Amino acid sequence: MAKQPMLKFVQIDRDMPSKRAAEDRREDFDEIYAEFAAAKAEEQASRCSQCGVPYCQSHCPLHNNIPDWLHLTATGRLQEAYETSQATNTFPEICGRICPQDRLCEGNCVIEQSGHGTVTIGAVEKYITDTAWDKGWVQPIKPAHERGESVGIIGAGPGGLAAADMLRRAGVKVTIYDRYDRAGGLLTYGIPGFKLEKDVVMRRNQLLADGGVEFVMNCNVGQDISFDDIRAKHDAVIIATGVYKSRDLEMPGSGATGIVKAIDFLTVSNKASNFGDSIEEFDNGTLNADGKRVVVIGGGDTAMDCVRTSIRQGATSVKCLYRRDRANMPGSQRETQNAEEEGVVFEWLSAPKGFTDDGGKVAGVMVQKMRLGQPDASGRQAPEVIEGADYIEPADLVIKALGFEPENLPTLWDQPELPVTRWGTVKATFQTGATELDGVYAVGDIVRGASLVVWAIKDGRDCAEAILSRFNTAASSMAAE
Repeated sequence: MAKQPMLKFVQIDRDMPSKRAAEDRREDFDEIYAEFAAAKAEEQASRCSQCGVPYCQSHCPLHNNIPDWLHLTATGRLQEAYETSQATNTFPEICGRICPQDRLCEGNCVIEQSGHGTVTIGAVEKYITDTAWDKGWVQPIKPAHERGESVGIIGAGPGGLAAADMLRRAGVKVTIYDRYDRAGGLLTYGIPGFKLEKDVVMRRNQLLADGGVEFVMNCNVGQDISFDDIRAKHDAVIIATGVYKSRDLEMPGSGATGIVKAIDFLTVSNKASNFGDSIEEFDNGTLNADGKRVVVIGGGDTAMDCVRTSIRQGATSVKCLYRRDRANMPGSQRETQNAEEEGVVFEWLSAPKGFTDDGGKVAGVMVQKMRLGQPDASGRQAPEVIEGADYIEPADLVIKALGFEPENLPTLWDQPELPVTRWGTVKATFQTGATELDGVYAVGDIVRGASLVVWAIKDGRDCAEAILSRFNTAASSMAAE
């Protein structure tokens, strides 16, 4: 009888790739987890129970064939594992690094529910595709035939890049327009290198370029080129701009210098620390935590990126204020643990009510202590102020990580007919991304609001399929005539 290669979760414990010591990783922006060795990846993949109803797959926005590529990994068929993973996910090595697996696939693993510890899905996914790159299995797109249609994509983030990949594979001409000097969106300038090293993103960008995708960088739609001009040049247009407008705090003292937005802080840090760019705001200390007492306001993944970046920049202290408790914070618990290991102090049930300054420069955050009361409309316990428990937290740099909102695209692009919701997101049809404007689609955060990279990838892929279906229907109609 053949040896059973799977269901080894009873004999083999869950094991993550080794994590660098906190004192070492504080000193650089390198990724904190080591790579699985082949034997360890096979061992951990073999823990999968191959259950009849794979909740890991159903709770993955992309519905990745996780049990299949775990089985292929466990049995040494790694190239097939890569091909299976790539079939449903445009960027598996990126998702393996930054997806909140504890809330998605791993958090819903059947053996996790039975008390044996989840399969390390994300680490195996990362290993499969990193190995594929090393072995040369990842090759530029070579369409079987070229088509006559072209698509313009506004935004080079994960949604736009995923759509470009799918369309280019079908032979469609693709041009991506983006405001930044490098493609990748938040993958490049929003997420720090210790979670996603930038060569991982750059090689994907280069792969798309080598496959025929045209990138038009440093291009602000509405300034350098009009939206109407883009529509005129292409048979379809995809809006994939993401959401970059930071939510703000309007309270006493909020105009003091030294109170900055998370996106500005992270963008400058990524440019300076990961690409070696010379940035004035970093060099003069405006967006640099070195030698400063830092307070970050917020409890999401962006706040975690800010506190951990501040540590690496050499802050003398880093504190994170969040108005709820640990159990109710929106950010990844894994990231919170990593931050605490690196020296970040979390002040739970704490919210700002204003700022103090010294000659116009921020000197402290006026903090009010909170308690959790009755659930609000979302079902979460609403924070309530504890009277008389206020205090001042000293600060030289305050970073606001309060989330993002969409920019006013109808105004910026002089497109009053572009349909938007009352939240400012673009109105688009579920699954296809089609808007009410003929040939105009929208995907990712500009439709959903601030969300996960994996959802943007799904939207981009679904939209590409819808556009290809539209092109094929049009071609069939012309042929019939």
